[in-house]
Amino acid sequence: MAKGTILIADDDTAIRTVLNQALARAGYVPRATGNAATLWRWVAQGEGEVVITDVVMPDENAFDLIPRIKKLRPELPIIVMSAQNTLMTALTAAEKGAYEYLPKPFDLNELIAVVGRAMSEPGRRAPRPAPEGDTEQLPLIGRSPAMQEIYRVLARLTQTDLTVMISGESGTGKELVARVLHEFGKRRSGPFVAVNMAAIPRELIESELFGHEKGAFTGAQSRTEGRFQQADGGTLFLDEIGDMPMEAQTRLLRVLQEGEYTTVGGRTPIKTNVRIVSATHRDLKSQIQQGLFREDLYYRLNVVPLRLPALRERLDDIGDLVRHFLRAAAREGLGQKSIEQAAIERLKRHTWPGNVRELENLVRRVAALYSQDTITVDIIDTELSEAAPPRLDDAEMHAKSLSELVERYLAAYFASFGRELPPPGLYDRIIRQVEAPMLAAALAATRGNQIRAAELLGLNRNTLRSRIRDLDIQVIRTPAP
Repeated sequence: MAKGTILIADDDTAIRTVLNQALARAGYVPRATGNAATLWRWVAQGEGEVVITDVVMPDENAFDLIPRIKKLRPELPIIVMSAQNTLMTALTAAEKGAYEYLPKPFDLNELIAVVGRAMSEPGRRAPRPAPEGDTEQLPLIGRSPAMQEIYRVLARLTQTDLTVMISGESGTGKELVARVLHEFGKRRSGPFVAVNMAAIPRELIESELFGHEKGAFTGAQSRTEGRFQQADGGTLFLDEIGDMPMEAQTRLLRVLQEGEYTTVGGRTPIKTNVRIVSATHRDLKSQIQQGLFREDLYYRLNVVPLRLPALRERLDDIGDLVRHFLRAAAREGLGQKSIEQAAIERLKRHTWPGNVRELENLVRRVAALYSQDTITVDIIDTELSEAAPPRLDDAEMHAKSLSELVERYLAAYFASFGRELPPPGLYDRIIRQVEAPMLAAALAATRGNQIRAAELLGLNRNTLRSRIRDLDIQVIRTPAP
């Protein structure tokens, strides 16, 4: 027995054929057309339990058709497909009331699963007003599968008021994602307030967040409102939440539990109405185990986890990102520039420890310092060779003492950023880049004896073994001369 009729609209014959076959095998009755007019006639006649439609069709854009369908048959789920794989496409699909957005090329098994969910919960999503204001600077850039998944999740989250925790390495765009959640969400008419926990002295964080009364502490000469009060009715973005001291964590937990807080030195509870979006580049579960972060607060903040991919996980997006940054540089008066494909390919071979922020800084620097209209591979080679942190070969590494090795590495690393400061997240990045050669040097110095190497490094032997395994360090025992 057939599960239901699925209406398909796509002007690509091959896609219609593939969808027809896949849906029929899954037990559905597919009806396919290459234009919007036929799809509208079928819908108006009451046919179909689910609609699958491309955005761009010869006679009408699906985003113009969807509101008419939703008005006539509000319970009919509409699945939108598109080769225009941008954040705006995903958000517009959600704004128009689409049940789901799938970028092309899509996974057939995933599409069949989405159809099944749509059949079981029709009419789950309703259209909502499009966001107001200038959104040109907000959308994320990239067409990679990793970014497509981010777009789909964001399109869902903008329709909710859920607490979100964004994780990812420094420079991946966590604040930009938080702004998208706000500007395209239900609180867009309210304020967006961002606070970086790592940039505030620890003893002032509670006052910064919750405000203080006159005389609450030395130097408090007047009553001052906190960021919670400033963000009332909008979104409060708590960046680098892993740097929040334990005392402030306890107060934040109370706010999340009870929806109210008191100022530092105050006694009267103040009701709060904010959406909390937090972000971190740290491993909070590890911090919980070390007693540095409250487990109950973690689960309050991590209602919806959203991990942003590192740039090395989405190298195919580099071309789009570079062109976006070049357009931004042109608007700032740095001239209209293009980039040759060979230069793009060279950028893809870089490791990008500073992620998208590092790429943006490089593009802005090139746009400012070079007069050529076209950015060549030679220019990129020059810039990357100057900016790259030092790499130590085995002979060099074994010839140095451990302290001299680290000092040399750090000196060279900072010297490589002569034109600008290194990107944020320096501590974790240096630890990652220094730890493996340092452990290898200790093992080489002790001829592979892990007990002696652990003593030399001041590490527990089990810890050293664990790091050797995690970093995939080859241990070679050599006899004493």
